Amino acid sequence: MRPHVDQRQARVRELVRARGSVRVAELAQELGISPVTLRRDIEAMAARGEIHRMHGVISRVEAGRTPAAGSASASAVAASPAGSGGEGLVVGMVVPTTEYYYADVVRGAREAVEARGARLTVGLTRYLAGEDRTQADRLLSTGADGLLLTPNWEAGSPGPGEGAWTAELPVPTVLVERWAPPGHPAAALDRVASDHAHGAARAVQHLVELGHRRIALASRSTPTSARLRAGYEAAVTALGLDPAPDWPVSGPGPLSEADLFARTLDYLCDAVAKGGVTAALIHSDTDAIMLIPRLQARGVRVPEDLAVITYDDEVAGMADVPLSAVAPAKREVGARAAALLLDRLTAGATEDTPRQHVELLPLLTIRG
Repeated sequence: MRPHVDQRQARVRELVRARGSVRVAELAQELGISPVTLRRDIEAMAARGEIHRMHGVISRVEAGRTPAAGSASASAVAASPAGSGGEGLVVGMVVPTTEYYYADVVRGAREAVEARGARLTVGLTRYLAGEDRTQADRLLSTGADGLLLTPNWEAGSPGPGEGAWTAELPVPTVLVERWAPPGHPAAALDRVASDHAHGAARAVQHLVELGHRRIALASRSTPTSARLRAGYEAAVTALGLDPAPDWPVSGPGPLSEADLFARTLDYLCDAVAKGGVTAALIHSDTDAIMLIPRLQARGVRVPEDLAVITYDDEVAGMADVPLSAVAPAKREVGARAAALLLDRLTAGATEDTPRQHVELLPLLTIRG
C-alpha cells in the first residue's frame, strides 16, 4: 500500500533530522517512491520552512536559522536582483534534437546558464510520442532544479487531452518555442517563443513591396506551420491581396517524405502556371534549396517567374543563389528562456509572481 502524503513527509522529516542532510536521489530510492513524487513533497515542505533544499540535497533547519539561499521555498529566500545567482543549479532542457533549428536554441540556453554558474543537461526526444515526458522525468531524477521544455506537440500547441502534465511538474518550467491556448493548464507556464506569425507576415509585406499581389505559402506540417499560416493569412487579408490557390488537402493515411515533397512541388508549379502566383514563402530552407532546381526543370524560373523567400534561415545563404530568408532569433530564444528560469530559481519569485509569455520577432534577411 502506498503511504499517504502526510506519512511520506513525516518519514522525510525523520530521516533529515536523524542524518542532518540527505541526497534526494538516494532518499527516493530508500523510500521506494518516484523522484517526481518526492520532489513535490520536498517543494511543499521547503515552502513551510521544515527543511532546506539545495542542489540535489535536503537538510534539516537549525533552530533560529532561516532557509538558505537556493532553497525551493521562494517565500523564505531573500530576493536577489534579477539575473544574478545560479551557482550550483542544474537546468534540464528537453528538446527534439540538437541539430538544425534547435542547435542555436540549445547554444543560447547553454551560454546563459553557464554565464550564471549553473549547468545545463539535455534530454532528446527525436519527436517520439511520449518521450518528452520520459526525458523530463529522467532529468528531474538526476537533479534538475528547473526545466526548459519543448514538448512534442505536432501543431506547436497541445492537442485535445494533451500536455496537461507540463503544468504539474514539481519544479519551475519554461516552455521553449511552444505555446498553449488560454484555458489549457500549460498556458499558465512561463514561455519564450519566436513570433512565427509575425515572421510570415513580414515576408509577405516585403514581397508586396516588390510588387507581388498573389503570394503562396508552401509549408509542410510542422510545429511551426500553424503559426506561419496564421500570419500569412492575416497579412494577405490586411494587405488586400489576391488569394493564392488553396494548399492541397492530405489524403487518407500518412504520406512519405518523397510524397510530401512531390506534393509541394506540384502545388507550386500549378500555382504559378494556373493560379497567377508570382512569389512564395517556403518553409524550410532545405525544402526551398531542393525545390528550386526542380521548379526550374519544370519551366518555372526563379526568381523571374517565382520570387522565393525561405523561413528558418539555417542554410538559405548557402544556396547557389543565396536566398532571402526570415530568421527566428533562435539563440536569443534559448538565452531568454534560460534567464527567465534562473530568475525563477534564484530571485525570490513566488507562485504569485506573474508568469511571462515572451515572443521574439524574427528578422528578414534580404540577399541580392
